[in-house]
Amino acid sequence: MILRALFATTALLATQAVAQTAYPSKPVTLIVPNPPGGVVDTSARLVSEPLAKLLSQPVVIENKGGASGNIAYQQAALAAKDGHTLLISYSAYHVGNPALFAKLPWAQKDFVPVALLTAATNVIAAHPSVPPNSLKDFIAYAKANPGKLNFASQGNGSLSHVGTALLEQTTGIEMTHVPYKGSGPAIQDVLAGQVQIFMTTPPSVMQHVQAGKLKAFAVTGKTRHPGLPNVPTTAEAGLAGFELEAWVGLFAPAGTPPAVVQTLTEKVKAALATPEAKAVADRTGIEIRYLGPDALAALVQRETEYWGQVIKAKNIQAD
Repeated sequence: MILRALFATTALLATQAVAQTAYPSKPVTLIVPNPPGGVVDTSARLVSEPLAKLLSQPVVIENKGGASGNIAYQQAALAAKDGHTLLISYSAYHVGNPALFAKLPWAQKDFVPVALLTAATNVIAAHPSVPPNSLKDFIAYAKANPGKLNFASQGNGSLSHVGTALLEQTTGIEMTHVPYKGSGPAIQDVLAGQVQIFMTTPPSVMQHVQAGKLKAFAVTGKTRHPGLPNVPTTAEAGLAGFELEAWVGLFAPAGTPPAVVQTLTEKVKAALATPEAKAVADRTGIEIRYLGPDALAALVQRETEYWGQVIKAKNIQAD
């Protein structure tokens, strides 16, 4: 009886070892909930090439934009639980959508965290026609002119919408919201002066600030952005405690074997440390910031509670 149990245990361990070493057995697909370009797609491409080399399998990017990310999230949630189809998750969707939508075709419990990939501060940017040149003066100007300034967002319920609403709530200013279908059309109207204010991630505005086509009052992270070294943080500009970051993480369908998740997070960590990944991050203004599964799970829980409170307080609704 003991011998039989020993053989059974040995066989089980052998099977698990084979399953672990066999992964991946085919190309790995990263489902991206946004069109090409922007911080989410760039984060996926930043990690995909070095990850493919480390996994010895192609890593395919599949862009599934639309419906505030819900199409991509549903597809990823229903994918095989074998680690060959993964979700590139955007913080605004992952922690914001549960509060923005009464009914979703997916739930946070449908996914297990693999690794945080990148984070991006936000830039509080303005058209040059806006008179103030500092965050402090901008807040004073907006208070003196309630509702006269327009601010752009990538759409109702987007990070730029919720983040700017939080800025209004924190400072007591009032602006008029103009939602767009993504960053592209939003930035075009801001550059044209049709809308005056846009809070968004560096890839959308950095080149325009550097060229003098937009002014930047502050960045919303803990430290200055290397691509905008002369732009102060919100704390340096007199608004201590106001921070806003977007993040992009890698998730697998719930039920994916822990050994596969462990392999993935180790390979992702190594991929993010490569010169190729760092070069893309430096060029696009994105910060590589690896976190493992447990730390990413804690981040999701913390931010889900926080953003839920902000969205409810401002009565923000998605399109």
